[in-house]
Amino acid sequence: MVNIKCVASKGAVIPEYKTSGAAGADLCALLDAPLTIPAGSYAMVPTGLFFEIPEGYEVQVRPRSGLAAKYGVTVLNTPGTIDSDYRGEIKIILINLGGSDFTINSGDRIAQMVVAPVTQASFSLTQSLSETERGTGGFGSTGLADKK
Repeated sequence: MVNIKCVASKGAVIPEYKTSGAAGADLCALLDAPLTIPAGSYAMVPTGLFFEIPEGYEVQVRPRSGLAAKYGVTVLNTPGTIDSDYRGEIKIILINLGGSDFTINSGDRIAQMVVAPVTQASFSLTQSLSETERGTGGFGSTGLADKK
């Protein structure tokens, strides 16, 4: 369970799963006036929500596919992570990669959130690492597709 404090008097919207099979719950903007993000620009959009996430979990903030496909609007730091010890307002960093300005109104669904378990690793300094077939190859070293 994620406890939520909200600015209900201003119209903050509690996250909601739109279908029984949805992994993400929608996050909505809470604005005093419409906000326009010019093409090629980004903005931090308030939600009026404050979370108390249980220890051992995080909330991942992800784009809404419809905004990306129709308008080129996505979450800039996707997936964004909200840590269990953060108590400030949830704000979504949206970027407009589309060709036209994009206007957001209060109550618009702007992102989705997924609650996920977190595993914290322990780190150990060493002088060598085990060998693998891949080795140090990265950044496309495995190719784009198998050649026949």
